[in-house]
Amino acid sequence: MGAFSGDLSPFLLFLMPTSQPAPGSQTTSYLIGVDTGGTYTDAAIIEAQGHKVVASAKSITTKGDLAIGVTGAITDAIAKLPQGLAAKDIALVSVSTTLATNAVVEGHGSAVGVVLIGFDAAMVERTGIAKAFPGIPIAVIDGGHDHNGDARMALDVDALGAALAAMAPKVDAFAVASAFAVRNSAHELQARELIVAATGKPVTLSTELSSSLDAPRRALTATLNARLIARVSGLIDAVGRSMAELGIVCPLMIVKGDGSLALAQSVATRPIETVLSGPAASLVGAQWLSGLQSFIMSDMGGTTTDLGVLIDGRPRVNEEGAEVGGWRTMVRATDVRTIGLGGDSEVALGVAGKLTINPQRIVPLALLGARYPQVLAMLQADLSDVDGGGAMHGRFVLLPFGAKAGMLTAELPPREAEVLRLVTEAPQPMRRLATSLHAQRAIAALQKKGLVQVAGFTPSDAAHVLDLQANWSKPAAVLAAQLGCRLREMKLPTPERTQAYAQLVWSETVRLTAKAILDTACGFTLPDDKLVHAVCSGASAVGLTQVNLRPSVPVVAVGGPVKVYYGEVGKRLDCEMVFPEYCDVANAVGAATGVVAHAVRVEVHGDGSGVFRLHSTVGTQQFTNAALALDAATTLARQSALDAVRAMGAADPQVQIGVTKTYFPNAVDDRGLMEAVVLAEGMGRP
Repeated sequence: MGAFSGDLSPFLLFLMPTSQPAPGSQTTSYLIGVDTGGTYTDAAIIEAQGHKVVASAKSITTKGDLAIGVTGAITDAIAKLPQGLAAKDIALVSVSTTLATNAVVEGHGSAVGVVLIGFDAAMVERTGIAKAFPGIPIAVIDGGHDHNGDARMALDVDALGAALAAMAPKVDAFAVASAFAVRNSAHELQARELIVAATGKPVTLSTELSSSLDAPRRALTATLNARLIARVSGLIDAVGRSMAELGIVCPLMIVKGDGSLALAQSVATRPIETVLSGPAASLVGAQWLSGLQSFIMSDMGGTTTDLGVLIDGRPRVNEEGAEVGGWRTMVRATDVRTIGLGGDSEVALGVAGKLTINPQRIVPLALLGARYPQVLAMLQADLSDVDGGGAMHGRFVLLPFGAKAGMLTAELPPREAEVLRLVTEAPQPMRRLATSLHAQRAIAALQKKGLVQVAGFTPSDAAHVLDLQANWSKPAAVLAAQLGCRLREMKLPTPERTQAYAQLVWSETVRLTAKAILDTACGFTLPDDKLVHAVCSGASAVGLTQVNLRPSVPVVAVGGPVKVYYGEVGKRLDCEMVFPEYCDVANAVGAATGVVAHAVRVEVHGDGSGVFRLHSTVGTQQFTNAALALDAATTLARQSALDAVRAMGAADPQVQIGVTKTYFPNAVDDRGLMEAVVLAEGMGRP
């Protein structure tokens, strides 16, 4: 339900012991944490009683069929278990994922129809939905409730039916938001019944995600959620298939954005709650691995860098809701900044050869060359071609790893469908497919939808050229660097120039990383002026002035590529840089060591005349006694929290209650109560 604040959990997520055996237990249990990132799928196996990692493994993420990468990672990790241990000894599988976060950042997602009930024109505009997703079908339907939870008018069933008839053939899911639905959700529930009966497609209700009165933001959050259902459901299905194939029989949990766990089936219809799941798991894993209580966490992956803060064992929590890709959701989450900077970010050249690291993830050519050796000959051919090609040299198009030609069933515009039919599992040179401006636009649209991959030069390739990374094909990376160097300088790429080009890409990645860490340490975005730029670039002076900015707490660096870049980041910022053991699979470790938690918010409002109204998503109750209203609110919040965490897989959950009261002037007791907010959080181990 709504956001939870105060001195209760989510802080307890980081404080609860994860290594204590259940009462009377004599056997050691093993937990598998899995993290599906943009490039790699990680698996870590934790011995719960011994508080230690006993095995870990990585496998390339196969977006076309996630089960391939998940099965590979879990299989390799199980193969490393001590002798005598096998899949049957696994007591829990828990998954964190950046799929939802990356989908929001990169603009991917299913086609969604939006139903707004009781919204006026200003409210519709304030949702930001039309701006976020141009062309998205939005139906504004009469209905909704007032602040007391009373219906303003009946739901216009006929108008809803007409809207569904128009939208259903074009969309894969629906999002529904109604005015004051948090005071009475009857119209949202009625709309869902009608939509499911008419279309059979999944429906997200705004009140299932937030108890905030801000209907426009609830509508945006519901829309984002609906766009993600197919993606996260696909992940849950993939992990389930992997578990069945490997003979693992145990509960499957998913990490939510606040670092807590929930049974996979309870998250399947609420995937927006997994936004920032990966970063939250990283923060839990970073503390678990480092043992530190105060630090800045920086988690670098292939697509994004996630940054969070833990002070005295407590994470910063964003009470306004997670912000991802520039959109403020109403999803309860740790306060983690996610920026489009990773080892596989796209290196681009602008005017006058200006080099930039773009937020868009592409496939590194070193990785492509390792998987498809024929790419080396294609790169060599590009290097030999001095007559044309330019910016398209060294760029390739292919289907997502694990995808098969013809798997797509969704409708596409004719031009996109035509181009997609030409894309294969094996890479093809961009210049062969993008033969016109229309074809180039089609490829860009397909890439944004996640239906094709584009490969090109990335910081990971630069690291291979510089011998800082060696897990893929260095020859492919060197050829790609030569092409980039030639395009930037308009000169033949000598070995020295090629090395300098790779060094420039690597150094710019380090600079952007250092800037992100300083922003996180300050709590706001610093201007990228000469002084900040000098510090992040490794300069110790500007003119005759020494400059230094450094975090006052250690930086715990986690994620696969961090050792390639963060040693230099630590030098430039003159800060303590910690690389805990198993830092490359911290997300997976955090996924395995979380707890189940859920917060519920119930409000009581007094009108000053002795009438007290209890408001929750299940409806409104009226009392003439403040004590009775507060007791009813506490009972409802407690039971709702217990029911929620049990449904999410918690065993023997506990509930903590917090009550905040506001009184009218001159009040002497609860008879003068103006507002009370009852916050209940249920929590338990899986």
